[in-house]
Amino acid sequence: MNKAIHLVGISGSLRKGSFNTMLLKTAGSLLPDDVTIDIISFADLPVYNGDLDMPARAARPESVKKFREVLEHADGIIIASPEYNYSIPGGLKNAIDWASRGENSPLLGKHVSLMGATQGQWGTVRMQLAFLPVFNTLKMLHINKFEVFVSQAQKKFDADGNLSDNDTREILKKHLEVFHKTIVHQ
Repeated sequence: MNKAIHLVGISGSLRKGSFNTMLLKTAGSLLPDDVTIDIISFADLPVYNGDLDMPARAARPESVKKFREVLEHADGIIIASPEYNYSIPGGLKNAIDWASRGENSPLLGKHVSLMGATQGQWGTVRMQLAFLPVFNTLKMLHINKFEVFVSQAQKKFDADGNLSDNDTREILKKHLEVFHKTIVHQ
């Protein structure tokens, strides 16, 4: 019998009506039955401050402790993010900074799927490239087969937030299948 897999989804956008949150929800609906996903927010995390992260991590804000704990119990993470100024949005990078600190970082060696949706033409290519050094530093197991770059997202989601573009849906489904197999066969 297969072990149930639990994933955490993080949207790099806090915007109400975010295409990336819609993309995460679509991903959740395409996962196999033995996989659950919780979409979490980093909205209540303060800006990273090393003074709050020393010496024994006891001073970490409660929101940071909870965020790290949720990540700790995940078998993998799906990040769906827009691209800001050719890179990772500041709020998302801040969340990663909080989660990455210490030898007990819940990100170390974790399976990660990265995708993004944007209204522009490039589909978050540069944001995804900007994440590669972060993943390498944390020894995260990044899935890059069937990369998910959703360009012109406003044309690919319907008014109810459903991914209505069949080609994009198929790429997302293939990407998630590879992600699932990688976690199962670790």
